[in-house]
Amino acid sequence: MKKIPLEILGLSSSQSQSGSFALILGEKTGNRRLPIIIGMFEAQSIAIQIEKINPNRPLTHDLFKSFAEHVHVAVLEVLISDLKEGVFYSKIICSDGASTFELDARPSDAIAIGLRFGVPIFTVESVLSEAGIILSDLDENADEADDEDDEDDDDTNEGPAKPAPAPRDPSGQVSLDELTKMLAQALEREDYEKAAKIRDELNKRNG
Repeated sequence: MKKIPLEILGLSSSQSQSGSFALILGEKTGNRRLPIIIGMFEAQSIAIQIEKINPNRPLTHDLFKSFAEHVHVAVLEVLISDLKEGVFYSKIICSDGASTFELDARPSDAIAIGLRFGVPIFTVESVLSEAGIILSDLDENADEADDEDDEDDDDTNEGPAKPAPAPRDPSGQVSLDELTKMLAQALEREDYEKAAKIRDELNKRNG
């Protein structure tokens, strides 16, 4: 199983779900992005560690680190291992010096803990191919959309601009081309939660 290294690109607050955040992971050796929706507490714990802030009292993930160190267990890496029915699964790879073992964890918890141990974050190709967002392809679609908008601007219209209806396929759904453009626009606005939902819809259609 080939492991693909990831890096944390940022956190984006949810615009539609109070208390939710999008954690953005990027492929270190490529151009794919992996948005994961996480809760407020986990987002806070990750942000505190990224910013090197020392809380007055230890958070749950700090407690895990202290306990692990006390019993001489080291965290080696974090692996986002699977995606089933829209839910990400991950593992914390640990060692007690004599053997290596895995702990099942939510990606948000695994990453918050991994940051405290300073270990690498990995995923596998099956997860990235299903849930990853390829930026280069989206940039090309966004450029095409901008060119179409420029052509429309040549028409004289002194009234308020009316949004064009989204093209729909025979089933009444928004077309795949329009979904791709919407995905590019969401990424440009850094609305990663919406981008993740559009990505899931595209995967559902293509599946």
